[in-house]
Amino acid sequence: MISLIPLAGIPEVRPGDDLAALIEAALAAAGIGLEADDVLVVTQKVVSKAEGRVVELASVAPRPEAVEWAEQWGKDARQVELVLQESAEVLRMAPGGLIISRTRHGFVCANAGVDLSNVGGGDVATLLPVEPDASARALRERLAGVEGIPPAIVISDSFGRPWRNGIVDVAIGCAGLEPLIDLRGTADADGRVMHSTVIAVADELASAADLASGKATGDPVVLVRGYRYEPGASPATALVMDRELDLFP
Repeated sequence: MISLIPLAGIPEVRPGDDLAALIEAALAAAGIGLEADDVLVVTQKVVSKAEGRVVELASVAPRPEAVEWAEQWGKDARQVELVLQESAEVLRMAPGGLIISRTRHGFVCANAGVDLSNVGGGDVATLLPVEPDASARALRERLAGVEGIPPAIVISDSFGRPWRNGIVDVAIGCAGLEPLIDLRGTADADGRVMHSTVIAVADELASAADLASGKATGDPVVLVRGYRYEPGASPATALVMDRELDLFP
């Protein structure tokens, strides 16, 4: 059995907060001690807030290109400016004001991860963590020091999907587990050797956790218990496809 347990009681996270201490307090309040093979799925939003990746829109001076795009599609030019700043490459500017870009991490996503929702009120935006894998490693080390057991960490964020409606949570950072399980060369249930099957385990954990936390519950951390993951040190950036393999450049 695999259990998904949202940790209630984590307060609104502010820049500079000790996120590991907040998670530890939520575990203690729920009477939950960490066990071997536990995974904590932590939403990007609280990681970004704790790390100070929060921008007051009043402090943003949009460039002419951002103003033009915003006026054309009824967007906030300051948000558009932040998207341009956070983008390593703008891939598409779509009707309605949607910007699809490649971030410096290599993620292809809407608006370079710049988000105005669930930011705790105020005219502010959150940005993706500078190094989500480093954030996951640091959180794992801090919790291991407190609990004595290092949980695997997945940092999740909501992404759209090509040719599919709706969003799902995926992993943008991880620590302590292999984000991909390569089944190539092994036999399937019928004994046939698989030649292309690689499972995005970290993404599946992120999506499963979102079923327990949802987008409006205010529970940004979910404990996944009972899944026997493969320990490892590979980063979540391993989930990003090499550009030369892109069939639709």
